[in-house]
Amino acid sequence: MRILPFTLCIATAIRLCAQEFTQKEIDVNRVADELYGLPDADVNYDELYESLLQLITSPLNLNKANAEDLRFIKLLSESQINQLLKYRGENGNFISVYELQAVPEFDLATVHKVAPFVTVRDQLNAIDASLLRRIKKEGDSYLLVRYERTLQTKRGFERQGPEVSQFRGSPDKLCLRFRSSRPGDFSMGFTAEKDPGEKIRWSPSMRYYGADYFSYHLQLQNKGKLKNLILGDYQTQFGQGITLGGILGMGKGGETITTLRRSNIGLLPYTSAYEGGAMRGIGFTVKATERLLATGFFSKVTKDGTLTTYDEEENISAFQTTGFHRNENELAKRKIIAEKNWGTIIHYDHNGLNAGVMFNQTVFNATVHPTASPYNQFNFGGKANRNIGLYLNYTVQNISFFGEIARSLPGGFGGSAGILAGLSTKLDLSLLYRSYGRNFYTFYSSGFAENTNTQNEKGIYWGWKYTFNRRYRVAGYVDIFKFPWLRFRSYAPSTGYEWLLRFDYEPSRKVKIFIQAREELKSRNVESNVSNQYKLDLGKKKNYWVNLDYLPHALLRLRSRAQLSTYTINKKVTQGFALLHDLILDAGKIKLTMRYAIFDTEDYDNRQYSYENDVWLAYSIPAYNGSGVRKMAMLEYKVNKTISVWLRYARIRYQNLEFIGNGVDRIEGNCKDDVKAQLVIKF
Repeated sequence: MRILPFTLCIATAIRLCAQEFTQKEIDVNRVADELYGLPDADVNYDELYESLLQLITSPLNLNKANAEDLRFIKLLSESQINQLLKYRGENGNFISVYELQAVPEFDLATVHKVAPFVTVRDQLNAIDASLLRRIKKEGDSYLLVRYERTLQTKRGFERQGPEVSQFRGSPDKLCLRFRSSRPGDFSMGFTAEKDPGEKIRWSPSMRYYGADYFSYHLQLQNKGKLKNLILGDYQTQFGQGITLGGILGMGKGGETITTLRRSNIGLLPYTSAYEGGAMRGIGFTVKATERLLATGFFSKVTKDGTLTTYDEEENISAFQTTGFHRNENELAKRKIIAEKNWGTIIHYDHNGLNAGVMFNQTVFNATVHPTASPYNQFNFGGKANRNIGLYLNYTVQNISFFGEIARSLPGGFGGSAGILAGLSTKLDLSLLYRSYGRNFYTFYSSGFAENTNTQNEKGIYWGWKYTFNRRYRVAGYVDIFKFPWLRFRSYAPSTGYEWLLRFDYEPSRKVKIFIQAREELKSRNVESNVSNQYKLDLGKKKNYWVNLDYLPHALLRLRSRAQLSTYTINKKVTQGFALLHDLILDAGKIKLTMRYAIFDTEDYDNRQYSYENDVWLAYSIPAYNGSGVRKMAMLEYKVNKTISVWLRYARIRYQNLEFIGNGVDRIEGNCKDDVKAQLVIKF
């Protein structure tokens, strides 16, 4: 029990620091730099990371969060998590977020970093009212309305083109989202989105409910033995995400330690606008005994794809994940593949050890028969895939062991095992080995991998981070990998490596500097003088970043960054660079954010990525490719405590281009202007 002097000490600290520790919005730019991997594949990172952003911006209740919840925010070391749980166990519930200052190994910088991600619920406000009353009185609820549009006209909107390629809807992008939640108690909401070119219609028989995309969920938690119940759209996160990982993985290139281990947090509501990542149906977790949890789920969703006739039967030749349904070609592929998914997980948890056994089956309404190519001969084929897996995590003091192994039936094995170790308060190490067979198949995986999926790969990763003091920190990793079979654009077995080194310097709370270098070596096809044959060569990419954050005034933040890259293959060296300058003026009710960027890249291999500030709950990371200038300005106005409005304008101008984009997305000219407006009502 706390003694009076200790309570008075904490109260004094709260009063002294209240102004400085006022709950602030999460610095998404810093989260992107420190946690998320470097974009490399041609996927929509905006929508993938939007899901992560929504989850980590839902504050954890410090008095209810377990070790897996704390690992999920990726900001605390194993030692810090252990110290926090030990402190809570010895002293009881936290009185305030500011009490984190009293936890061993939590210095002021750590508390500032963690504070926006956590909260403490009023202990006098017990959960004794009805659910409807709690939703009305205690839920964190918001309604979000978002509008976007590209001012230039894309070819798909031009009426002189062929009828089959003409977009059916307006060029506006619309998003409507509602959510009401209370961490550890309930969550309910929906998301509706219409992409540019899509048509708003109401036709339940065609699965149209106004907007082209509609997602919804209802979740109840901690109701006696029922620990979790989700109806509607959800995602899964068990073990290391090899079998059941949803879309919650983080790539390499960010945090070198804490992002390596996936958090075993089970079933989560799906609230993203990304149209290819949700299960839909029912999922539940019940407490069978004090140490055993049982989870079951059933999902039935329809997906986009291409159907062809093979051996007089209808087959699935390809899956589509863009989510676009704008013209006849895209509408013909909309929701024509039926997928049934069910699974069960038995989870054991006791004294730092948690382990589980998983079974998952996925069944399609037609036989999957991919269009043949040299690299996909071992891709999944058939109507049903089954996976059985085991995972085990064990934490002892400042060392955490974790691993998962799974088997596709029929098919091969996939697995990973690793360790996180806090050797001292200054030094953290991580190590992970993974091996995914070329015939190992999963459809909801986010396991650690160099590839975009957990297949045809072996590798070993070693990461480290050393904190000299509050001002200086250095971190890095080395990853060596092997691809036993052919890959896309690499038609032979190959090996490669990647390393990163990052130095952080924070001389004060007003100045933050980091310097980062990264090198990656992978094989790739190159042109050959021999017809119908491919020559394989090693492609080496080097990236260099220098970033400066400066707060010259309490209301003003300046950020400058230089990015440089080189790519070498087939004895040819190309380069690319980007210079970015941000200005953020925060006057309380009004916040102005501006960016000016210049870039010049010789080819697509040297494209530059950098997070760009966006409206609340939106994630933007455009690719700077070619030569040109990009400008962005965003205004946020807080009308009152419940209503906020955003206006955003972005313009990119290329040099020496006659058009932007290709096909139906082609824009004549060298400029592209995007506008965005958002209204959020919190209640």
